Parts: sequence; structure tokens; C-alpha cells
Amino acid sequence: MKTIAQTFRCALCVALLFISYAASAADAKTYQVTGPVTEVTPTTITVQKGQEKWQINRDATTKSGGDIKVGAKVTVYYTMTATEIEVKGSTKGSSEKK
Repeated sequence: MKTIAQTFRCALCVALLFISYAASAADAKTYQVTGPVTEVTPTTITVQKGQEKWQINRDATTKSGGDIKVGAKVTVYYTMTATEIEVKGSTKGSSEKK
């Protein structure tokens, strides 16, 4: 009887971990850009939106619904992720001479 209760508790903990992971992953805001492809490389895709060209990084994990070719109309879904944060001088806590 003890092992059944322990197994149930363990399964419950695993389920809660998966739920919390899914909830935190949902916090990232997603964006999209639609237009014709102007350039494709193994690491980027460039999409024309009006007069602007949007160059978006991609890698082996990027999902694709088919063969991406220049001229094809696509919708690219992406998120913004910080790669580095540099903190500049702060006004709080700095000593001022009077």
C-alpha cells in the first residue's frame, strides 16, 4: 500500500512540474511577420513587409511546413530573447556631493 501512495505522489509531482513548465513557456510573447521571402540562408530568413526587410535568425530546431524558396509567401512566428544585458550607471545609490 505504501508503494502505491508513493508512486501516486511521484506521478503528481511530475505532472505539476510539466504544468508549471508549460505555464512559464507560455509567458513568452510571440510575434509574426508575413510577406515574400527575399533571402534564405541556413541561419536566417529575410521577409519583405511593405518597404521593410525583416531578417530573422533560424536554426536546425526551427519548424518549417515545406521547402522555403525566395519569392514564396510565408508567415514567420518568432519571439524576442535577450542574449546579453549590460547595466549602465545608475542614479540610485550614487553619492552626491553638496
